[in-house]
Amino acid sequence: MINNHCAVQPDVVLTGDRATGPLHLGHYVGSLKLRTRLQDEYEQTILVADMQGLTDNANHPSKVSSNILNVVADYLAVGIDPSKTTICLQSQLPALAELTMYYSNLVTISRLERNPTVKSEIQTKGFGRSLPAGFLTYPISQAADITAFNATLIPVGDDQLPMLEQTNEIVRKINTLAGKPVLSECRPLLSHASRLPGTDGKNKMSKTTGNAINLGASEKEIRSAVKSMFTDPNHLRVEDPGTIEGNVVFTYLDAFHPDASYVADLKAHYQRGGLGDGTTKKILEECLQELLRPIREKRAEYLSDKGQLTDILAKGTQVARVKTEAVLFSVKDIFGLNLF
Repeated sequence: MINNHCAVQPDVVLTGDRATGPLHLGHYVGSLKLRTRLQDEYEQTILVADMQGLTDNANHPSKVSSNILNVVADYLAVGIDPSKTTICLQSQLPALAELTMYYSNLVTISRLERNPTVKSEIQTKGFGRSLPAGFLTYPISQAADITAFNATLIPVGDDQLPMLEQTNEIVRKINTLAGKPVLSECRPLLSHASRLPGTDGKNKMSKTTGNAINLGASEKEIRSAVKSMFTDPNHLRVEDPGTIEGNVVFTYLDAFHPDASYVADLKAHYQRGGLGDGTTKKILEECLQELLRPIREKRAEYLSDKGQLTDILAKGTQVARVKTEAVLFSVKDIFGLNLF
């Protein structure tokens, strides 16, 4: 006989994106393909993180608000199914902000400043003394997001592991205060996909650095991006042997071409000489055009009916509101704040 009290609860997945621009191929490789698979295996919620987007865009809030539906359209265009995955909007879930406030009393400033992910992003963005308090404390907000959904499995890159560590520290403090398990610790689901470099070969693909190929990119934009891609600067003549390490074209072929053996043959040919950069770029362009054409068309179709997108987001947010309010009630109870 199975003891139901000891049964292992199924994992709950939480993931999401900041609504600071349309999604790109880096998102597709790093998370979107995985999410389309996870929605058939787990209870999954995707959070459109508009509040977190404001942590470094509060002076230009339209950059966030104008991209909310763009992100939702990207989700649907790649195969995220709202009947399987709850898609919700962070700013319309009041429990998240309230949980952030309670958790902020359990975390010191010095602990936030030691978070390697936060330190790295502060340096990258060059805030200096103009660092917004919201940016410094967004690990606490992220902990609120995760715990509010009782999420136990979080798809992340290894650079986000310190964020989950900080979330679990908060969970343990809450459970200690309660004298019993109230919140669940989470664990990472690391993507096996390599982080996609930008087309310039210098940085990871990013919305802000102009080195990304958006999921809704036009044929002309795709062609232009591929033509400008960084290759081997020493490969001056077709007959010369070329280097594939650090060659963005081959990195993208590895990520997107459906025939790995064909790509292996191309690499061997390039390395021994006799294969030009123009030819490899043409092969990559055809591959990306085929991949993005149906996504672009579906995305445009969804964006032509923004009322439908808003309705999908509103329905998902209502489902999420019920879940997050229940967790908030439990946490407030620990602090003795459910007076009436």
